[in-house]
Amino acid sequence: MDPRSLLAPLHLLSFSTLLGTSLYQTFVVTKICYVSLPRSAFTTLQKRLFPVYFQGQSILILLTALTIPPHGPFTLIANKAAWIPFAVAGATAALNLLVYGPRTRQIMIERIHQETRDGRKRPVVAADKNDSATETPSTPSTPSEPSAEMQRLHRSFSRNHAMSIHLNLLSLSAMLWWGWRLASSLHLELK
Repeated sequence: MDPRSLLAPLHLLSFSTLLGTSLYQTFVVTKICYVSLPRSAFTTLQKRLFPVYFQGQSILILLTALTIPPHGPFTLIANKAAWIPFAVAGATAALNLLVYGPRTRQIMIERIHQETRDGRKRPVVAADKNDSATETPSTPSTPSEPSAEMQRLHRSFSRNHAMSIHLNLLSLSAMLWWGWRLASSLHLELK
């Protein structure tokens, strides 16, 4: 058996895993967690989940590029238009993995510490009998204005988080572009 005959099935499996996990994480998991979890639990989950997501995304992009039929990465070299979506997806995933993901995570942690230093606590969420969450103030006299440092952290978080979101959407768009090209070139014949 020629090892090259394994490229097409491996490519489809790695690509479909990449696209499926990216779509699911971006549009399903994040939305459900944001709506369903208290802010502190959501923050804790996100700071643990996204490093794993960005690592997996980067590995799957590499694996998908390495398994392009008929000659693996040499196919990308021979077909200049084919490497563009991989370059976009790889660069944006790498930026999220190495720059914006870690920055956003660190700022989330700094904001929690700053809230403690400022004497501001997040609202505690308590569930009632109907399993709907209601917020209760954790301190009776919470300052109305955040400190200058907290405002700086909010701005920094907003910028880095927005960049991470946009990079993720660019990566997803590049993979959808590749999926369209790939699907357009398939000749489906069941044997």
